[in-house]
Amino acid sequence: MKYILSVITIGSFLLLSCGKKDTGTTVVTPTNLTVNAVVSTDNSGNVAFTASATNASTYDYDFGNGVFQTVPTGIVTYKYPASGTYSVNVIAKSSTGQTISQRTTVTVAVTQSLIFSDEFDANGAPDPSKWGYDIGTGSNGWGNNELQHYTNRLDNAFVSNGTLKIRAIREAFSGSAFTSARILTQNKFSFRYGKVEVRAKLPAGVGTWPAIWMLGNNITTAGWPACGEIDIMEHKGSQLNRIHGTVHHPARFGGNADGGTRDITNATTEFQIYSMEWNAISIKFLVNGTVYHTVANTSSLPFNQNFFLIMNLAMGGTFGGAVESGFSNATMEIDYIRVYQ
Repeated sequence: MKYILSVITIGSFLLLSCGKKDTGTTVVTPTNLTVNAVVSTDNSGNVAFTASATNASTYDYDFGNGVFQTVPTGIVTYKYPASGTYSVNVIAKSSTGQTISQRTTVTVAVTQSLIFSDEFDANGAPDPSKWGYDIGTGSNGWGNNELQHYTNRLDNAFVSNGTLKIRAIREAFSGSAFTSARILTQNKFSFRYGKVEVRAKLPAGVGTWPAIWMLGNNITTAGWPACGEIDIMEHKGSQLNRIHGTVHHPARFGGNADGGTRDITNATTEFQIYSMEWNAISIKFLVNGTVYHTVANTSSLPFNQNFFLIMNLAMGGTFGGAVESGFSNATMEIDYIRVYQ
């Protein structure tokens, strides 16, 4: 009898167990995702997106240029900073985390506006509302074993006849064998993303090292190379007509920097146009409108913040090399510098 009762008890338990209701969360799957994109016709770069799906609680947008945004309503207007064709991916997500995605392609035309320029039309010192000076030598913490002492003298940086001249001179000055100038827009002008264009004629002379470049605004707190560096143009007098475009960041800096070169003609006898195009997905280096090096930009790199401009003429150092014995002076001449966004 005990055996029969035990069997009945176990059977009853199993029946009760099978009869329990499932208290787990019901899985909700989004369906019927549609994405509509309306490109503005005013060349502003604005695109109005509308995404809709059954059972969706939020939408994740990948705008195709390295920018991502979560949009609960699915309706958003995004302004593209540069012209191009972009593959946009939209992911609709339900309250339980299930997803469905759809891609669409948009082509936008963006008219860039001039946000900074110096045409160097006023004779005398560089415009103090736009330019300051780094003064001193490499011992200040920004040298590369260079030989010059940077000054704010008119001897080393002056505007005349419609161009800026940055001039390196062999002369004894405060313990250095050369003087020159390094002017910069730090604390006066900076920007994030856009195009820089400079029309310049470069100095000749073995040992010269002219540069047009940029540093991240946070250099005083983050230091280098964490702040990032974008070298729009560098040239060495020992390799005439070879133009360098380079970026430096914590993973690639110094001798391991990410750079490219282009050989041109008449860099030291005629004006050439040196450009850099910068956005959230790439940094491109150009000479006379031709791209010669492209760096992929990502959110992990320091190239998504404001940068300021620098122009200088160094002597010797790790890049410039030994200075020829007969060197007396050399000049980098800049017709204009313009920034578009």
